[in-house]
Amino acid sequence: MAVLELILCVVAAVVLSSFISRFIPKVSTPLVQIVLGIIVAELPFFPSTDLDPELFMVLFIAPLLYLEAHEIDKSGLLKTLNLSLSLAIGLAIATMIAVGFILHAIWPVVPLAAALALGAALGPTDAVAVSSLGKEASLTQRQLSVLKGESLFNDASGIVGFQFAIAAAITGQFEVGEAAGDFVASFIGGAVLGIVIGLIANWVFESIRSLGWETTTSRILMELFLPFLLYLAAEDIGHVSGILAVVASGLFIQFDRTGVGPNVARTNIVSTSVWGVLSFTLNGAVFILLGMLLPDAMRTSWDDPGVSNPLLIGVILLVSFVVVALRFLWVCGMLRIARDQSTHKRRKMTPERLRSAAVMTFGGAKGTITLSLMFTVPYTVSGGSPFPMRDELIFVASGVIIVTLLLANFLLPLIAPNRRHDTSEEMTEVTIDVLRRTVEELTGRVTPENRRAIMMVIDSYTKRITRLKQRTGEIDPQAYAQLQIDALGWEKDYVKQRLADAKQHPAPNKSQQELEIEACERLLDQIMNSLRHIDTDRKTGNVAWQIKGRFRALQRRTVTLARRLSSRIRRTTPLMSDDEIFASTRKLQLDAIEHVIDRLYEEMRRSRYNTEHCSALLLDYRRGEAALRARPNMGGSAQTIVQAEDVKRESYGIELGVIQDMVESGDITRAQAKALRRNVYVMSVDADSSL
Repeated sequence: MAVLELILCVVAAVVLSSFISRFIPKVSTPLVQIVLGIIVAELPFFPSTDLDPELFMVLFIAPLLYLEAHEIDKSGLLKTLNLSLSLAIGLAIATMIAVGFILHAIWPVVPLAAALALGAALGPTDAVAVSSLGKEASLTQRQLSVLKGESLFNDASGIVGFQFAIAAAITGQFEVGEAAGDFVASFIGGAVLGIVIGLIANWVFESIRSLGWETTTSRILMELFLPFLLYLAAEDIGHVSGILAVVASGLFIQFDRTGVGPNVARTNIVSTSVWGVLSFTLNGAVFILLGMLLPDAMRTSWDDPGVSNPLLIGVILLVSFVVVALRFLWVCGMLRIARDQSTHKRRKMTPERLRSAAVMTFGGAKGTITLSLMFTVPYTVSGGSPFPMRDELIFVASGVIIVTLLLANFLLPLIAPNRRHDTSEEMTEVTIDVLRRTVEELTGRVTPENRRAIMMVIDSYTKRITRLKQRTGEIDPQAYAQLQIDALGWEKDYVKQRLADAKQHPAPNKSQQELEIEACERLLDQIMNSLRHIDTDRKTGNVAWQIKGRFRALQRRTVTLARRLSSRIRRTTPLMSDDEIFASTRKLQLDAIEHVIDRLYEEMRRSRYNTEHCSALLLDYRRGEAALRARPNMGGSAQTIVQAEDVKRESYGIELGVIQDMVESGDITRAQAKALRRNVYVMSVDADSSL
């Protein structure tokens, strides 16, 4: 039961981290999840956990590396294979030796074999962190291929080196020749086994589909269980590297997507969705667990009175410097030796190439494999005495993980800033892509009952796409968005004044006054809700302003509901129908549009806003006004329009979901996503989006 509770809590933390990441776009999701793991581990109701490294490798690392190997650009990997293998094998061994000898020299109480084990554990980079680098930093395809290729192959070299260093620390003996032979056998044997099983799996998948035996359930289950079975077979039966077997198999398995018919299409769609959910969940769980384990890993040494805390911090900084500096020098050497693909000549190290070396240096963050390896350090050696400095080594490894993740998060965007959102033309193209995906999703939800309402919404999206195409590269999106926000503010002020007048100057007809108040309240709530989402540039008091706004909205709804309930009980006024409320709201919206149009004409004679922006927004409001006036019998069509309004609200949810999917897949940056979400909330009450 405790294991089930732990799984549920970790998944809940992963879901929560996805929401938190939206509000702090400058901090990468893995760092958010680590901090969240540290916090939840201290909660009294959160189950405690002890990491079983072998189980961790099977449940998390194996499927993640398998999927990463399958999705990696194979042609890009082949072009950079030499550099990737150099980092995965050569740099891993060099890191093991450098960290081991330097740590033993400055802190002699740490045995050389134990220091070498720490160096080996710090060799592997974190594949999960590497996969998310391109979202905030502008990495070239070659740089990403090198980093991803390294993260796929260096786990085996780090694990094998770690195992031999630990064996030497326990027994006091270390045979270099035997260790090298076992390393080669494990490395090559794992790769060969993975290739063979990958080829067999391809044949099995194709045969089952061609014979018509395949079902969606059987296909998905085969895909999901393959990495787990492959890893266990390699480690327990073949006694070779399970990580290399999983990676090699992922590179060769094709997951046959050929074939025609609805069953094949449904299987492919479900497979992609299942792997997407599994990948996100496992990625998040890895870092949540890392955050949960870090405090306990560091607390033992920190609280030990026999160990100097300043010395521990100094060792962490020194080891981090050695790891980062050695990696930078190694990458520079590889870039200097590598030949140009076109001229086949070696090139000098220019400032641009040094920047590329820095990018690949800080892109090699350490993570969960390093910590999981350190937890496998035994408590005793062969003579029964405690393993020397075990807790201190885990503390140092944990500190280096944090340092490298922080460097990757904050230095990479500075060295290689992502400028994809700098041009208005590209931002417009991204917006059009979001709208098209939303239309595709809406099209799939058409039924005979909602066909008319959905087509009205799709028509509004089609018009938005057409106008965006016409404006490509012509309008500064930020300045235009600010004008849209100000226009909403003018609408808000106008509706608030109408509401105040309706309350202060009662109409002769009581029901007309109630209709006016109801319409003002509804339209005002829509406008204020959008402004709370999009007006995020306030310097101070933004949170307090949003809370006060939501409280006022709740207060208005409560008063309106109480007033209508009182009227129903006392029967003092005739009850208002939905058609009447709808017609009154639309009439009020027309008046608000005319007010904004007049205000835009005034602003065009001033210098506060760009004249072209005012003209473009004026045209949008004119279109909205024409669309409303084209339906003279608004009351009679209330049922259809209300249904269309429901579809419209659903479409905004779809649009926001599309934006989040594009962020998670790396198609857009968090800054672009923020601008797109802001535009969604603008359009939710924009006159141009009126149905």
